[in-house]
Amino acid sequence: MNQYKSRKKALILLEDGTVFHGKSIGIEGQAFGELCFNTGMTGYQEIFTDPSYYGQLMVATNAHIGNYGILKEESESDAIQIAGLICKNFNFGFSRVAADSSLYDFFKAQNLVAISDVDTRALVSYIRDNGAMNAVISTDIDNLEELKNKLADVPSMKGLALASKVSTKAPYFIGDQNAAIKIAALDLGIKKNILRNLALRGAYIKVFPLDTRFEEMSDWNPDGYFLSNGPGDPEPLHAAQEVAAEIIAKGLPLFGICLGHQIIALSQGISTYKMLNGHRGINHPVLNIETGRGEITSQNHGFAINREETEAHEQVIITHKHLNDNTVAGIRIEGKPCFSVQYHPEASPGPHDSSYLFDQFITNINNHKKQAS
Repeated sequence: MNQYKSRKKALILLEDGTVFHGKSIGIEGQAFGELCFNTGMTGYQEIFTDPSYYGQLMVATNAHIGNYGILKEESESDAIQIAGLICKNFNFGFSRVAADSSLYDFFKAQNLVAISDVDTRALVSYIRDNGAMNAVISTDIDNLEELKNKLADVPSMKGLALASKVSTKAPYFIGDQNAAIKIAALDLGIKKNILRNLALRGAYIKVFPLDTRFEEMSDWNPDGYFLSNGPGDPEPLHAAQEVAAEIIAKGLPLFGICLGHQIIALSQGISTYKMLNGHRGINHPVLNIETGRGEITSQNHGFAINREETEAHEQVIITHKHLNDNTVAGIRIEGKPCFSVQYHPEASPGPHDSSYLFDQFITNINNHKKQAS
């Protein structure tokens, strides 16, 4: 293909000065962000368009990326959210008959810089040992000092409030307006499939911008509230924490996923911390402590809530734990219709182990409505 003729040498420069080499896929430029890796064998389109990945350079551990092309309806948002892509083998063609376009055309339309022919096993091994860090990928390989200077100005993900970059600017609606259940969703970087799952369960959803106050959300008279996933550090999102605290104090049904889970914990005085590498993949094992059942989950987060503080909290109960490192994967508030998880029940890379969480949310809403009537 013509793209092969324009493939220049390219590099990845890490903030500690380490350099890895590769080749451009034909889209020239530079891209800065925190370097992270995803272990999923499939689902690259969903990953690239997930708002939770905003501003990050994605290393794909799967050896082949792009081989089944792009299908528009499978995007989790209206744009590519990653800052750039690093992979081993980039496929310019695609085999899926139903695909709308190639991954290259998808990237080209949004001018996304991507580098292939990288020793991704060595790169991921380095990140695992040294932790996620800022980096730059560039097709300009002759100005290393200039790249170092630019990279030094890129802020750390710790303390970075990115949800405002991906949240909706104005409220919008999803689902049947005549549905029996109304859910107010606070958009911290919400994925489309979360909204689909709620709508499929008979809910009409109004999605609110990040900075919406509780009073404005409650004026719509919803039956339940949802806090979405999203990018960045949860700690600076004080307005969202205040919303969560007020919903919980009033005893209203509340469900949080990923960043929303962290916001709920912060609203109850439990701190969060930046993980060495985070969890990003579609095969993470989680144990539901209350049922004893295991779940194979899709995860994407670089922050987690403090386990010791959660265990010491009188009202917050740990409901799920990650079996690889024992981090908190789910909580509920004692005596309140509020719960949250640190993974993505809407992302089903094969198993549907976690879809019951949406049903649980709807059950909480219906029970609350009966009690209120």
